[in-house]
Amino acid sequence: MSKLVIVESPAKAKTIGKYLGPDYVVKASMGHLRDLPAKTMGVDIEHDFRPEYIPIEGKDKIINELREAAEESDFVYLATDPDREGEAISWHLKEMLYLGDQRSKRVTFNEITKHAVQDGIAHPRDIDLDLVDAQQARRILDRIVGYELSPFLWRKVKRGLSAGRVQSVATRMVVDREKEIRAFVPEEYWSLEAELATQAGGVFTASFYGDGSGKVELKTEEQTNAIVEAVTGKPFTVGKVRRGKKRKNPAPPFITSTLQQEASRKLGMTPRRTMAVAQQLYEGIEIGEQGLTGLITYMRTDSLRLSDEATDAAKQFILERYGEQYYPGKKRVFRTKNGAQDAHEAIRPTNVALTPDDLHPYLTEEQYKLYKLVWSRFVACQMSEAILDTVSADIVSEGYVFRASGYKVAFPGFTAVYEESTDDAKQSDTASGKPLPDFGEGDTLDCKKLTPAQHFTQPPARYTEASLIKAMEEKGIGRPSTYAPTISTILARDYVVKEGRSLRPTPLGEGVTELLVDKFTSVADLTFTAHMEDELDEVEKGKMSYVEVLRRFYGDFEAALQQAEKDLEGQRIKIRDEETDVVCEVCGRNMVIKSGRFGKFLACPGYPECKFTKPIVEETGIACPKCGGQIVGRKSKRGFPYLGCSNYPDCTFMTWDKTTKEECPDCGSALFRHYDRETGETHLVCYKDGCEYKKFVSKRTPRKTKAQKEAEAAAAAAAAGETGAETAEAAEDAPKKKTTRKTAAKKTTAKKTTAKKTTTRKTTKKAAEGEEAPKKRTTRKKAADADGEEAPKKRTTRKKAAEVTEEETANAE
Repeated sequence: MSKLVIVESPAKAKTIGKYLGPDYVVKASMGHLRDLPAKTMGVDIEHDFRPEYIPIEGKDKIINELREAAEESDFVYLATDPDREGEAISWHLKEMLYLGDQRSKRVTFNEITKHAVQDGIAHPRDIDLDLVDAQQARRILDRIVGYELSPFLWRKVKRGLSAGRVQSVATRMVVDREKEIRAFVPEEYWSLEAELATQAGGVFTASFYGDGSGKVELKTEEQTNAIVEAVTGKPFTVGKVRRGKKRKNPAPPFITSTLQQEASRKLGMTPRRTMAVAQQLYEGIEIGEQGLTGLITYMRTDSLRLSDEATDAAKQFILERYGEQYYPGKKRVFRTKNGAQDAHEAIRPTNVALTPDDLHPYLTEEQYKLYKLVWSRFVACQMSEAILDTVSADIVSEGYVFRASGYKVAFPGFTAVYEESTDDAKQSDTASGKPLPDFGEGDTLDCKKLTPAQHFTQPPARYTEASLIKAMEEKGIGRPSTYAPTISTILARDYVVKEGRSLRPTPLGEGVTELLVDKFTSVADLTFTAHMEDELDEVEKGKMSYVEVLRRFYGDFEAALQQAEKDLEGQRIKIRDEETDVVCEVCGRNMVIKSGRFGKFLACPGYPECKFTKPIVEETGIACPKCGGQIVGRKSKRGFPYLGCSNYPDCTFMTWDKTTKEECPDCGSALFRHYDRETGETHLVCYKDGCEYKKFVSKRTPRKTKAQKEAEAAAAAAAAGETGAETAEAAEDAPKKKTTRKTAAKKTTAKKTTAKKTTTRKTTKKAAEGEEAPKKRTTRKKAADADGEEAPKKRTTRKKAAEVTEEETANAE
């Protein structure tokens, strides 16, 4: 009896196939196989927002292969990812492959381990249509917004623009923060620090706090100088000393948002890159003799729940590695926030005994760093609290109070493994965590120095990718699967740019946001968008019809769109150019940033009188090893970054390597970081003429090429006892297989219609024999056509200028 298991990616298929054995055939769908059409809206608004799904262009070969495999199998397991998106993909597969309920079931794996995979196969279930409806509602909402609002922006602002529910709100958050920064009025304030010494010679710093009546804010220089004059040369006496213990609990295990935030802060990884690497760790990595092994649980989750099996394993590991004092006596349970889907566990290692150091030889640097982050956070969340001995003292002089505080670690607890970082971490006002010297109440101290300093209040910081994700999560904007693609979309659309780690809105982003806020409350309002996410959650729980959600949204949206068309009839919104401090070399004007076919460039605002342009370059502050000019960052015509000399074309030096701050010990020139793909080695190299300095940095196992894999397969076959002639013949045939498969694929495509009819007849025959036929979901459109109903042309042909929204990007993932 043959059984087919369908997953989403080849890596996942390979890992699961190893765990299930020869009785199962595991194939990958490579994500979605059908979707709404690309060139029409594909949503019949007049008939309860009925979607029209069609095969995705270029996926014909995969679809045919899966249909053939399904026909040859006795049973099919739909094992796509365990979330809304995965549920929808399984539903689409069931419909496309003509699978009845009696010969197909849905299975999910929260982790790709042998136990989890076998347990999932042993407990199949029906497809959860509430989950499917929630995903359909999101998809249809995004298609309506994209197809009706994007063309409006094309006509009123600029061609090529797009709008989406979540991307528009995320852009607005960045724009609103920028407005806060511009409107901020700094206020002056002062600080006063006293450097004090004990009789035993211990030195520490105390900050001005106030007087006998309480805390006093220093607003002016005159106020501060008056205090300096009053205490200069006067004794400082230790007043009240407070000693205590502070207990610090570990952070909970990672969920999607916190993983993206922490990876951004500690590793400098973008949310999209974080999720891509996490996907690799989830699907499986080659680990020596163990082979392909899934290393972490599913990475799209907002649940803090941990299984008993996982917490028991953590307990055993902590007791063996660190000792009883590092375990709190019972497992820690973390409370999931209200509104979380709680479909599966928090993100954790599948096997806590596989430490990061054990796995380092098998992982790339990115995989190692991210796995270490997940592993450390999980282990720490089950460890004892850290205990700090704290001390705070009031130092009095002439009625003024100076305060000093500090602490020392009495017991490290979980901090022996992991400490959470924050975006707005601030230095301590005084001792920065250093213990204070010994002194007692009534002791006299010697004031060595008084340091007044002027300060100004600072505006709120711009969002970083990490802090924007945190804010989106707190406000209920988006869900775990949408955070990364949303930020990638607003950056790709040039609504927001990155300056260092900070996100700044562009004039285009501000202009579009202004228009949306003014005309489309349902799209740009944070509260409305958060409420829409709550309604989608209600659809997922089966408490609300997704058609009703769409009706309520569309009524207000369509009315706003029609009113905006009237209000802006004959008008076009002008987006100001972004001015730079680069001076035009021809006429002396400050140049502006323009966008062209190959990306952004600098142009003179005096066009057409002055047509001077120049490329945008990123200064590195490093001298060219060839001519002594400046090394600058440029982009190729295809958008790939590289380094070149500012004296081009006189100097043609260029490299794909990365700059470093290190200098060559032989000649003093700058060193570059070079990675060799063939060997997997990274070196620091010097490119100065005549200098051959090269320093080894690290090595990782390079990815095997196709030729290497074929050679290894041939060698393995020879070792198994095949003759040299047979091996040589197999090697000769290897490259021909590709051509044969291609020809076969063409034949399959040519016979697609016949195959489809045959499959349909088989399905009908099985239904007649008692097997359940495909559900009516796929026949609703045909039924409508049979009744003579026709979708209004206005709806289906309205706009062809579709743009990919953030949720569409999430679908592609």
